[in-house]
Amino acid sequence: MTTPRDLLIVAMDVESGRPLERGDLSLALAGAELIDLLGARAVRLDGDQIVPGYRPTIPDRLLDQAASSLVQETPYESVDDWLWRRGEGLVGAYLAALEDEGQVTRQHRRWRPFRTGRTVLADSPARRQAADRWTSQETVLTVLASAAGINGTRTGDEPGVADDAVSTVLAAVHDAVRELETERQRRSLEKAAFDNIWRGDGD
Repeated sequence: MTTPRDLLIVAMDVESGRPLERGDLSLALAGAELIDLLGARAVRLDGDQIVPGYRPTIPDRLLDQAASSLVQETPYESVDDWLWRRGEGLVGAYLAALEDEGQVTRQHRRWRPFRTGRTVLADSPARRQAADRWTSQETVLTVLASAAGINGTRTGDEPGVADDAVSTVLAAVHDAVRELETERQRRSLEKAAFDNIWRGDGD
């Protein structure tokens, strides 16, 4: 299993204090992919630029896709740009992969056979592995989970990481999630102001 898969399983398995935002989780998944690629030496960071390394054989299909999508020539992609580009729709992609592999199933209510059911995790070795990383408070997984708001955590005072490149990615994930939250708040305020205008016109 990979860090993004473990992160998604944890997100599904742990009761959050608030509903998770798919965008936040997608950004965290993209960061998890990049950290795994760093670990596989498929990339290195030059400042915040992602420099491709040698092309290893990666058995995980989605992580292999991530490696294949790397910008191969200068100017290389920044970590921040990677998170936004690669993160788009990434929750759905990983969820579909887990479903194809039988790692998750959909519960259908008998009296609503044509409605899409609730997605639930199967009892599998992958689920147990992710749970082990979570309960042992493995640092990278914990920090990514915090960025995504899993278990209601987003404290900003997570444990440090010794590897500078991994630390750079984790910090970028937190920054991107904060940027996304700021954008959501801005849109919410604009919508509220627009609604007030229409209500005022109707008086």
